Amino acid sequence: MNAGQTLAEAVSAATAVLRDAGVPSPRVDAELLADHLLNVGLGRLRALMLGDTPAPDGYAELVAERAGRVPLQHITGVAHFRYLELAVGPGVFIPRPETESVVQLAIDHVKGMQAPRIVDLGTGSGAIAGSLASEVPGAEVHAVEFSPFAHAWAAKNLVPLGVDLVLGDLRDAFQELNGSVDVVVSNPPYIPAEAIPNEPEVALHDPPEALYGGGADGMELPTAAAKSAARLLRPGGYFVMEHAEVQAGWIAAMLARTGAWTHITTHLDLNGKDRATSAVLADQATPNERMGQ
Repeated sequence: MNAGQTLAEAVSAATAVLRDAGVPSPRVDAELLADHLLNVGLGRLRALMLGDTPAPDGYAELVAERAGRVPLQHITGVAHFRYLELAVGPGVFIPRPETESVVQLAIDHVKGMQAPRIVDLGTGSGAIAGSLASEVPGAEVHAVEFSPFAHAWAAKNLVPLGVDLVLGDLRDAFQELNGSVDVVVSNPPYIPAEAIPNEPEVALHDPPEALYGGGADGMELPTAAAKSAARLLRPGGYFVMEHAEVQAGWIAAMLARTGAWTHITTHLDLNGKDRATSAVLADQATPNERMGQ
């Protein structure tokens, strides 16, 4: 990319730079970086590329950052999730498209329910809680986040939506809601300790506490989320949790062992992978079963 290039020339050159750097979607990222500076929308941006509009100042610097595998969302400060524009940056997990299907499961479950009470365990940027608050009329949404850095980002995203956000541990959060919640949703950290992600954007920029689930198999925090869900839910309440494809069988068996859950179901994401497991709290779950004992 050189001074005096047109927008079309600069985007084309940026695409080549990003492709050579191994960025998975070089053309889209090149356009999004240009639009971040011009703020005209992708449709208008592509129309401008048909003429001799000059490349915006600072474009080469942003492309160099992205070529260094800094996440696109850290550069632009925005992550798109369902119908939300989320403020994100260093210290918070970038929400993934796969999680949108987990939110849909919760929305489908509460359809027609009056003022459902929903809890999001480990909210990160607030993607799940924010989507539920904005898409479910009358919902009472609570969310907890352990990391002070992620909590700060979540506050920017969730406070305007009326979500009750707390800084705390998903293991013991919201004791005052025990036995009264309609739906618990969680996308807890679940990567095993030795499974370092391949993508530099994830390995170098997503916070470790948002990735690794604890223990060699990564199952400590997912297990804790299931225990908290059993504590929080009313009888017949609904729990849905995201996980890695290879963990689906383990999680279904873990839920079945407690004796607290019925209708244990594995759900596929849009790529056909086992992405989430849901279950319903049994009407007769004992206190020990609720605690996973």
